[in-house]
Amino acid sequence: MKRATAMAFVVLASVSCGAGEPAASPATSAPVHETPQSPTPVPATAEPSPTAPPAFTSKVSQVSRDRLPYSWQPGCPVHYRDLRLITLSYWGFDNKPHTGELVVRKTVTDDIETVFKKLYDWRWPIKQMKLVDAFKADDYDSIDVNNTSAFNCRRATGSSNWSNHAYGEAIDINPLQNPYVTASGSTAHQNAKKFTKRPMNGKGVINPGDKVVKAFAKVGWEWGGYWSGAKDFQHFSKGGG
Repeated sequence: MKRATAMAFVVLASVSCGAGEPAASPATSAPVHETPQSPTPVPATAEPSPTAPPAFTSKVSQVSRDRLPYSWQPGCPVHYRDLRLITLSYWGFDNKPHTGELVVRKTVTDDIETVFKKLYDWRWPIKQMKLVDAFKADDYDSIDVNNTSAFNCRRATGSSNWSNHAYGEAIDINPLQNPYVTASGSTAHQNAKKFTKRPMNGKGVINPGDKVVKAFAKVGWEWGGYWSGAKDFQHFSKGGG
């Protein structure tokens, strides 16, 4: 009986020892290596482009008698019905585009549009551009405020003959920077005295052989700066004179 009891104890002890062994560890999975993601590129901010100036424009229209209350009168060598009003763009001394008006003979409107488109595209500056009637057709007053103008039924300076302006085939550009200079080197306008020599640098100045002179020459207009004796640096006319 003691032997049976002892055997039973041994069996129980064996079962207890087996139950106390540690359980097998579960299999460890291999580490996962993730591919690092590249940062999302930030789109470059486009540089703001400066606003382009408006393109050159010009419009040719018939000119009414009431637009020429001072510059045309009966007896002028060209009837006002043969004149045309050109409304066109020009580049100002303030480095901005402007709109001006010129009256010329209807036969030369293409010439004017061609040349002034080039001047505008070059950003070549013009101070102002009004009909001479804004100054009651007083040529001196128009010149004194540096006004660019064309038609004016008047005599040529120092002559009894009609000026080419009276035919609508001449234009004066920036007359302050490009004055009429006598053979002795003087000018009638005090504010233009520093511009009597050529060549010279300056805004709106016309010089011998420059691109303004060449642009007019291509359409058959001559420059007063090439005259012998007195020089008229502001003046361009169809065929000269």
